Amino acid sequence: MKIIKKYALWLLLAILSGAICGLVGAAFSKSVGFVTDIRAQHNWILFLLPLGGLLSVSIYKLCRVKNIGTTNVFDCVRTEQNLPLGLTPAIFLGSCISHLFGSSSGREGAALQIGGGVANTLSHIFKLDETSRHITVMCGMAALFSAVFGTPIAACVFVLEVITTRLCLAAALPVLVSSVTSFIVAQLLQIHPERFIIGNAPQFSLSFLLKICVISLAGILVAFTFCKGLSLGKTFAKKIFKNEFLRIAVGGIIIVILTLLIGNQDYNGGGVNIITQVFEGSVKYEAFALKLLFTVICVSVGYKGGEIIPTLFIGATLGGALSLLLGLPIGVGAAVGMAVLFVSATKCPFATVLLCGEMFGFKYLTFIAPLVIVSFLIARYQGLYNTKDIFKLIKNAKKERV
Repeated sequence: MKIIKKYALWLLLAILSGAICGLVGAAFSKSVGFVTDIRAQHNWILFLLPLGGLLSVSIYKLCRVKNIGTTNVFDCVRTEQNLPLGLTPAIFLGSCISHLFGSSSGREGAALQIGGGVANTLSHIFKLDETSRHITVMCGMAALFSAVFGTPIAACVFVLEVITTRLCLAAALPVLVSSVTSFIVAQLLQIHPERFIIGNAPQFSLSFLLKICVISLAGILVAFTFCKGLSLGKTFAKKIFKNEFLRIAVGGIIIVILTLLIGNQDYNGGGVNIITQVFEGSVKYEAFALKLLFTVICVSVGYKGGEIIPTLFIGATLGGALSLLLGLPIGVGAAVGMAVLFVSATKCPFATVLLCGEMFGFKYLTFIAPLVIVSFLIARYQGLYNTKDIFKLIKNAKKERV
């Protein structure tokens, strides 16, 4: 009876956190969209990017948040580590500043932090024990991701896959309930889910298989470069510029100069509009490399937002460009590139399969799912997050039963 009451509490907390995160996620999505539209209408705002960086650092200091990122939110579930109360407003405002002034940042990484922060605050309000707090934080992360991206099933599995602790088995249903609740709330508030149209895929053949394998291998190499670049970039930036105000200002100046040299702002902001253009048949061969460079610089110097949308941008433009060279439909190449980059960077194969199913349509998983699993098995290097291998978790769980 005690266990039933406990589980009922978790489900109630899941619904509550899902509803709240749905509201917060909708506000976050609309805010990011609003500031992005302002920058699109006034290109000169880009020149204020260094000042925006200084403002972002100041907000973090005001909120007393230091050295907190997405990985720290995951660690909050694995350990007794708590999250500062100022994390939610800090990452919310910091991400909006990044998109307003043209940093190459996403929003899903920020959503995970916001969701974790909201749920962690709820756990303090209700004075939850550690187990209930961990499950509630997982619910919050999945709920915000679901609200912002519009993929409730993938959001649930992504959080469970990244956390990979024994607690995930008990948390699975509450996390799913929270994710779906948040998705419904966001839809009622007219937050449109991310969806891309692949079009008709070619019939399966040896030639088709070889071509998508080429894109997959290229994607693995680019994902390795991206993850390594982020790791080395952060270390290098902190070593050269120990003062975080100077670090982010110099990074902003570099981004402004690069943007002026390129002659457009395609690589500033998240870039969902560019991903959509790829599926409509328009792609530049150098786009994936430039987005990679812009994102590494922005994240390394401290601009807030996240790396997930930039990862999908790099995958779509890489896959789209290679599909033109290989004679594949551009939508197929872009979808394969996005899938391979995402799984190679996050090390979450099941979430990647479900994400692709929700974004592209589940009928395309016949050729995407095998590539995702193979890419995951090949790409064994450290990804964006300090995650555990879910296959090892399953193996260890079986040993414990024996």
